[in-house]
Amino acid sequence: MNLQEIIIEKIRKEGPIRFHDFMEMCLYDPGFGYYTSPRSKIGKTGDFYTSTSLTPVFGAMIAKKLEEMWIALGCSKFSIIEYGAGTGRLCHDILNYLQQNEKFYQQLSYYILEKSPVMQEIEQKLVHEKVSWVDSLSEVPEITGCILSNELLDNFAVHQVVMEEELQEVYITYDDGFKEMLQPAASELKEYLYDLEINLPKGFRTEINLQARDWLKEASAKLNRGYILTIDYGGLSPELYKPGRSEGTLLSYNNHTVSDRIYDQVGEQDITAHVNFSALMFWAARNGLKNCSYTDQCTFLLEQGFRKALEESFSTEKNVLQAARQVAIINHTLLYEMGTKYKVLIQEKRGPT
Repeated sequence: MNLQEIIIEKIRKEGPIRFHDFMEMCLYDPGFGYYTSPRSKIGKTGDFYTSTSLTPVFGAMIAKKLEEMWIALGCSKFSIIEYGAGTGRLCHDILNYLQQNEKFYQQLSYYILEKSPVMQEIEQKLVHEKVSWVDSLSEVPEITGCILSNELLDNFAVHQVVMEEELQEVYITYDDGFKEMLQPAASELKEYLYDLEINLPKGFRTEINLQARDWLKEASAKLNRGYILTIDYGGLSPELYKPGRSEGTLLSYNNHTVSDRIYDQVGEQDITAHVNFSALMFWAARNGLKNCSYTDQCTFLLEQGFRKALEESFSTEKNVLQAARQVAIINHTLLYEMGTKYKVLIQEKRGPT
């Protein structure tokens, strides 16, 4: 059986399933999910580019910020937990930069939390030293340091809701193709909107990411002292719930093509939804966190000295014109195309010294 057949069989046995469960299976089914399969996903031969696949300087800028955090925490033992490390490229580039600071590097522990055995195998080909792989946060001791995620939360399975006379949740059934139907939304989904003071007009369709809330709670509990650094595309509530977003933000990616055909190519395409950073900020206070800074990726990179570092990374190239072209392309992509869409949120937990 392929994944589509598995989902159809589940619907026939159990009845309509929530869109959340459909998305979860599409991305993470142990045998056939998009992120658990061995196919190439990132870069030229994959379905999409990430910031780390364009230049190692991106990882160096993250490393500079981690270095600032280490200093702020007293230059003592420091742990990094990276959720969902993709190919391992970001980890590789961070460690490559931090090796220059011998004292920090000696005190550093680096954990990659990766549930997919396929992705673990890919990551282990690129990074070994300093890195430990874990399947869950429970395997890591309470840390002083930073919990890092880059393009993680947008791939959490979301609940789709539509506002009618009352809030409705989208369920999936099958009749010569996947079909949507609406059922009254659970109280947990209504409370999400109530807590964030979101009033959806009739006919408005959007996503609710309860897993992001649970993830933040789990991450905060693991921190003794330190920071949570979240990089993802999305925005604040006013951006996500304006009239122009009345159909939601769900998209699929396949072979560098963006589509809203979520029910095609089941298990063979990435499915994403914009991250609500207002929600992450709201839950911070409930989980002992302070919101330190929120900005777009462009501003964050420029503050870390990205332009100069990028130029220096091409300084040994013999073909000056080709190097200049590459610098211009990377600057445009990371600072403008991706730089305005991606946001960077830093949250702090202060604990006993």
